[in-house]
Amino acid sequence: MSVPAKAVGQPKKAATAAWIGSALEYYDFFIYGSAAALIFPKVFFDDSDPATATLLSLATFGVAYAARPVGALFLGHFGDRVGRKKIMIFTLLLMGLSTFLIGCLPTRGQVGTLAPVLLVLCRVLQGISAAGEQASASSMTLEHAPADRRGFFTSFTLGGTQGGQLIATLVFLAVAQLPDKQLLSWGWRVPFWASVLVAVAGYFIRRNLQETPAFAEQAATEGVVKLPLVVLLREHWADVLRVIAGALIASVSTIFTVWALAYATSDSVGMSRSSMLWVGAFANLVALAAIPLWATLSDRIGRRPVYLIGAVGSAITMFLYLWAISTGSYALILILGIVAFGVVYSAANGVWPSFYGEMFSTRVRLSGMAIGTQIGFAVAGFAVTFAAQIAGPDGTDWSSVALFTAALCVPPVVAALTARETHTVPTELLGTRPLRDASTPESVTA
Repeated sequence: MSVPAKAVGQPKKAATAAWIGSALEYYDFFIYGSAAALIFPKVFFDDSDPATATLLSLATFGVAYAARPVGALFLGHFGDRVGRKKIMIFTLLLMGLSTFLIGCLPTRGQVGTLAPVLLVLCRVLQGISAAGEQASASSMTLEHAPADRRGFFTSFTLGGTQGGQLIATLVFLAVAQLPDKQLLSWGWRVPFWASVLVAVAGYFIRRNLQETPAFAEQAATEGVVKLPLVVLLREHWADVLRVIAGALIASVSTIFTVWALAYATSDSVGMSRSSMLWVGAFANLVALAAIPLWATLSDRIGRRPVYLIGAVGSAITMFLYLWAISTGSYALILILGIVAFGVVYSAANGVWPSFYGEMFSTRVRLSGMAIGTQIGFAVAGFAVTFAAQIAGPDGTDWSSVALFTAALCVPPVVAALTARETHTVPTELLGTRPLRDASTPESVTA
């Protein structure tokens, strides 16, 4: 089936929708991370024991990751049944609603233990939403992209994620300037309330995007799969395991954005909230440029080598970054933060949407990406809680946290080394067997 004329030019539209939608979606997700490290221990938990309050607050950050595998099963199923576009719209609206509700919650001082319970419920909704966002946006851009530029176009999804994190950081830089009384009473709520505008803007951007030619052709010829999960586990179980292992690389992001922020602003180090938020802002700004560059390189030399640079390099540079925080030298923290998160981590972060998505065929691609990544991301989300425990009662054992982070980079390395290289495989042949000689249609077995 030929691609209809009206679909011509959609790659750029799909990439733009993925970037903006992911930026808006992950703005919501990342303002929670900043608040969990800086605000929520004092607002929703018993601040008479700061260490325990911080631990519990960081645990609520991980709750969304625990909900994500469940959301991935649901959203992955319907994404492969009804299309990528509908899931992209649904996830955006759900994230906007749940984030707005967090800004409306009563505090512990007002309703007692009910406050953290309500916080966790809203966080679960955020997790369900995030479960389908990156998988649907990545599938949409991959299936619209020219075969020789899939890495570049799909990287816009993660570029949007970093953009959302940058916006969230800048917003918290503004509210962090408020006196503590105003910050803890109403100031922290403003970024969450702004999610209404986020959801509305994202909806109008995404509603005019066309469904992908690959999905439309699949539905018109062979038809959609009734039970994508069954087909996925029967034909792609090894790739699902690779994606789960590969998704553990996200631990680098959660340790950098949440635990390191809490550690640096603790009494033992004494960095100010604003100065550390600026480290994240500059690192994300560099990542916005680095991600498409790494992705473009993967279109030339392959997904595996670029991904391995990011995974191995992150294990090393995160150790250096946490060491820099322990020294209290802001210049070192800033430079190594930019190198670790803005440059090195961006290699793996920019290439995984194409690397993972190319492992699966069109009929189960969204399910494979959603389920595989969200199980791995669930571990990454709770990496922050584990790090808080590993750091000891005073939260200063940064070297143990660095070793823990490095250990979580090992499974992604193994996953990449055992995966097939797919950057030269035509889009219609992705997920077929054998792939070694899949440069022509004749190589596909009947």
